[in-house]
Amino acid sequence: MYSKTIMIGNLTRDIDLKYLPSGAAVAKSSIATSYKDGSQKEEVCFLEFAIFGRIGEVANQYLKKGSKVLLEGRLILEQWTAQDGSTRSRHSLRVDEMKMLDSKNSDSTPPGHQYQT
Repeated sequence: MYSKTIMIGNLTRDIDLKYLPSGAAVAKSSIATSYKDGSQKEEVCFLEFAIFGRIGEVANQYLKKGSKVLLEGRLILEQWTAQDGSTRSRHSLRVDEMKMLDSKNSDSTPPGHQYQT
């Protein structure tokens, strides 16, 4: 089976960059995307995501809350047991490709620059 998801939207918070014991970077945040259906009612979708390796470090350097970005990857089902004993789950996006869409960047990276794993 193969899963591919493409999301275009804005970051809802700054990137949280951490390093695994192996030394690999992992950047986490969430993206909000919206669309209007036939009745012109706007629907918003929020999705957590994780970017591994050098792309994650680049995301942390150039992306901030509100940055417009295209993320491409696969959906992952995360499951855990909460403190009250209940089972929780959510889908998140494991990012393989990232493209910055802002027309203006605070640093020297050109808009539309694309990064892949």
